[in-house]
Amino acid sequence: MSALWLALAMFTVAPVPGRLVPMATRATAGRALRWLPLVGAGLGLLASATATVFWHPVSWAGATGSSPFVGAVVAIATLVLLTRGLHLDGLADVADGLGSRRPAEEALVIMKQSDIGPFGVAALVLALLVQVASLTTVFAASTLAQGWVLLAAAQAAGRFAALDAAAPSVPSARPQVEGGFGALVTGTASLSTRLVVGLVGLAVCLATAGLAGFSLRGVAEFAAVLLLSSLAARLLRRHCVRRLGGVTGDVFGALIETGATVVLLGSAAVVGWSGGW
Repeated sequence: MSALWLALAMFTVAPVPGRLVPMATRATAGRALRWLPLVGAGLGLLASATATVFWHPVSWAGATGSSPFVGAVVAIATLVLLTRGLHLDGLADVADGLGSRRPAEEALVIMKQSDIGPFGVAALVLALLVQVASLTTVFAASTLAQGWVLLAAAQAAGRFAALDAAAPSVPSARPQVEGGFGALVTGTASLSTRLVVGLVGLAVCLATAGLAGFSLRGVAEFAAVLLLSSLAARLLRRHCVRRLGGVTGDVFGALIETGATVVLLGSAAVVGWSGGW
């Protein structure tokens, strides 16, 4: 359980008592990474709970109303607050580094700067717009249970992309930087670990989707969306390795946001085409 406490302390604002959190070493951080999909699912459920007040028809002081758009905004804002915007910051830094079209070393220097450049701003705005717009469409066409499952699965899928990027075959762009997150966890996720976490996570997502009222067609489409998310994250990871020479903590954050966004966008496309699950 110490790895779970470390994951919560590193990636969320959860007030984990210091005595429960082990020192972040390569071994402990690698184990913490295995819990990330579960942490993501929990964050998605918390965001769904806050969104439900606005999204799902409720009665407060005799007034009944429903606003999928406001619910989507509240859900995404909740996720940003619960994670301190950590992964969005990584997305912005990666966008600035890749957008600079500079050699790898110079791009890495740009990514380490504290300010956000035009590419980073554009990436942040586009990512948040796509997330809110997609989630609005999903909420409008889904039941309460379906919306909760989808948002939780999106956050879990994004974090699985980070675990997948810790494969032994993926190098660190800054192996010489002691204490850097990328160097700390790169290569710590074996094939067996990634297969077990990925397959168990996929099975849980599909099983809960079935319990939430998805049709067989809907479950199959949901599975395709999750696989598409993994593919999109892998393509981004491959590009980062080619351009930067490996992955960094910022790249892990960008992968998380990319994976989650693709699930939401794919789900919006499915309900747009089919009218529901």
